[in-house]
Amino acid sequence: MIAEKERVEYTPGQKGYKQLTRKILLHKEALGIILAVLATIVWSGNFIVARGVAKHITPVSLAFFRWSTATVILAPFAIKQFLSQRELIFKNIGYFALISLIGVTLYNTFIYIAGHYSPAINLAIIGTTSSPVFAIVLAAIILKEKITVLRIAGLCTCIIGILFLISEGSWQKLVAFQFSKGDIWILIAAVAFAIYNVLVRKKPAGISPVPFLFTTFLLGTILLVPLYIKDTKQAPPVEWDSHLVLVILYIGAGASVTAYMLWNQAIARLGAARTAIFGNLIPVFSIIEAVIILNEKFTITHVISSVIVITGLVIANLRRG
Repeated sequence: MIAEKERVEYTPGQKGYKQLTRKILLHKEALGIILAVLATIVWSGNFIVARGVAKHITPVSLAFFRWSTATVILAPFAIKQFLSQRELIFKNIGYFALISLIGVTLYNTFIYIAGHYSPAINLAIIGTTSSPVFAIVLAAIILKEKITVLRIAGLCTCIIGILFLISEGSWQKLVAFQFSKGDIWILIAAVAFAIYNVLVRKKPAGISPVPFLFTTFLLGTILLVPLYIKDTKQAPPVEWDSHLVLVILYIGAGASVTAYMLWNQAIARLGAARTAIFGNLIPVFSIIEAVIILNEKFTITHVISSVIVITGLVIANLRRG
């Protein structure tokens, strides 16, 4: 008879326990990084959409159809858990109303408003470089997250990479860069997303990711209804075609359900400030998508800026050991 293998138990303070804990933390962080990167890949097309359909649909209507679509898609997967956790959800209804207003109702509506005034590259660059800065400051103030030297260095490196992209390596172009009305709107959107990042970190314990998202999407859509009704009375009718339907499906299923699920899980593993830094990858992925899908030219400027941004992300996620 083969003897049963003796079970090894570790207690705090033992070398084996510390090694095991370190492995678990490293695995948790690695998964968080993967989730954050995947979310930025999905999100990278949202700024292009905001600009591309500006003449076909108003910002409020686009936001309303996006979130109502996302809510309907998520409902079959969420309803059972939502009902089982409804008491806890209703107990924290104030928190959900706030995070829904900021992260759903306002944030993306501001992006779509900005898309009526600024080119997509401005939306991606300004939104993704400013939001991590706001998130790090807010996380330090509200969540008491430590701002390390490496995190600041990584963030600054990311910003340098994006500025290099803006200027195409020319100091004269960088100096000549001007903020438009749309750029102001995208800055406001960046503040909203930074606040959302911090609020997600304070998610009530016991609420699972799927019902959390479903509640946020549902309340965010409901809060959009009055604005949508007003919008339909004042704006011209929506110019529906197959292209617009596909756009709604993309931002509803992809940029909403999938990306938000990935992003919230990344925040849970990395923290609000560290996760926000990964937003700097969005313009990098947007360029790659433009090359593959739109056959746009890929220059040495794009290569250098992408390398700088990725280097910044690596620095920001290093740990002193």
